[in-house]
Amino acid sequence: MPSPADRLSQFSESVIRGMTRLANSCGAINLSQGFPDFDPPEEVLCALEQATRGPYHQYAVTWGAPRFRQALAQKIARNTGLEVDPDQHLVVTCGSTEAMMVAMMTACNPGDKVIVFSPFYENYAADAILSGAEPIYVTLNAPDFGYLRDELVAAFEQKPKAIIVCNPSNPTGKVFTREELSEILDLATQHDAYVITDEPYEHIVYEPHVHTYACSLPGAFERVITCNSLSKTYSITGWRLGYVLASPEVIAQARKVHDFLTVGAAAPLQEAAVAGLELPDSYYEELQALYARKKELFLSYLRRTGLPFTEPQGAYYVMVDISSLGFPNDTEAAKWFARELGVAGVPGSSFFREPEHRFIRFHFAKKEETLIAAGERLLRLADSDWMQRSKR
Repeated sequence: MPSPADRLSQFSESVIRGMTRLANSCGAINLSQGFPDFDPPEEVLCALEQATRGPYHQYAVTWGAPRFRQALAQKIARNTGLEVDPDQHLVVTCGSTEAMMVAMMTACNPGDKVIVFSPFYENYAADAILSGAEPIYVTLNAPDFGYLRDELVAAFEQKPKAIIVCNPSNPTGKVFTREELSEILDLATQHDAYVITDEPYEHIVYEPHVHTYACSLPGAFERVITCNSLSKTYSITGWRLGYVLASPEVIAQARKVHDFLTVGAAAPLQEAAVAGLELPDSYYEELQALYARKKELFLSYLRRTGLPFTEPQGAYYVMVDISSLGFPNDTEAAKWFARELGVAGVPGSSFFREPEHRFIRFHFAKKEETLIAAGERLLRLADSDWMQRSKR
């Protein structure tokens, strides 16, 4: 029997999805894989009902249904101040997961180097390997997860073809400042590299932090490839609707990659999602307020456990330091949390290039009652006798 491709030995299956399976098997509250347990906006649900009865059950235009792209272009223009042509600047993908792969395969030749900030969303390293690129890692340093300029400059001096920036960041919740993005863009310009941004948490940012769209910076649009999705903003992670936004020259090539990867995103879901894209600005203000409340509720329980954690600036993840609990590593700790406490998170080592085993990542995109239930279970950690008994 022939051997599978060598590149597949360089990464494993998703640790995040693996923790979801563990949570399901032992009845734990799943705070590992980042999806809500509440419904999308009512306007979107009503539009979905209508779309299932409409003439939308066959292929849409490969790079996105026209009405969806038009609504998407208008929303992006409102947020960024850019003039977005739905026929020239967009390709609709099956979630931001495909969008990132399309961006990588469009930007990079086999053997090219790509800068990846560590910790990183686990797909990025796999995307680089699958597209034949070589990752160059630049450390984001806890607790604020800033980078060192000298390290970033040294990475660019290796002549990468692109840099990946997740903003706001999964897993850290870091929000890159306008100054940081400008510095990254300046270095990319000096070394003629693409800036590939991943921005599904664009509307989940906590004061005083502000989300800056890298593509909207002066002179940036020709160099920035923006990947995004509707999953987090409209609580529709299962719909798998994403997109790539870039210059016409890049999009013309990205459409070819997308066409032969997936052909197209689901036609009826694109039609239904238009209702979300047309929601007023008040929806996004309410979304931010909703997640700010969820963050404060969940962090209030973490404070009572006595465990250190890094407070997120955006997105809906928190990195909890479990190094004081005496586990041999974070993977064993995460499994114990799921099986014994009934709360599933993700071992932080799956996000780091460095040998880092201090953290478990939890998310708080859940109903208030779910977060309270998870918080009450986590409070058992404050009872040292209970913890020692349960670890025997």
